[in-house]
Amino acid sequence: MLSNKREPLSTRCIEGGGRLGPSLGREQRYYSDFAPRLDHGDGAVLKVQHWLQASGATDARLSSMAAIGGLEKRTLLRRFLKATGLPTTDYCQRLRVANAQELLRSSVLPIDRIAWEEGYADTSWFRKLYTRIVGLTPGEYRLRFQGR
Repeated sequence: MLSNKREPLSTRCIEGGGRLGPSLGREQRYYSDFAPRLDHGDGAVLKVQHWLQASGATDARLSSMAAIGGLEKRTLLRRFLKATGLPTTDYCQRLRVANAQELLRSSVLPIDRIAWEEGYADTSWFRKLYTRIVGLTPGEYRLRFQGR
């Protein structure tokens, strides 16, 4: 027998895998910026993280990152994942997408130009990656957040 009583929201979220559906609330990842872990205590990885942040991660070759950190490539990959929780490629992609988010909020540059500025020659790949990370297309994100 069906009941007209609604379950508490917390119960629905837990049973639904912990995510709110579109009709139940906002997707929180739309509103959060990438905040990399910097309190891990690995000095070599921290040097690489600061270099990636300063360079915009647009030319982040593994050999360059290893040289900056003073580590062998495989050692850097292992320690970077342990320290940050992300592989170097994912970390760099998230940094670049975060930079693109800032440009989408604060400029009127076309999306193709923003993709190029962030190192993506293929705009369709940028749009797919952006949508996968943020949950909105770049155009949807701009409409929702420009001027904020």
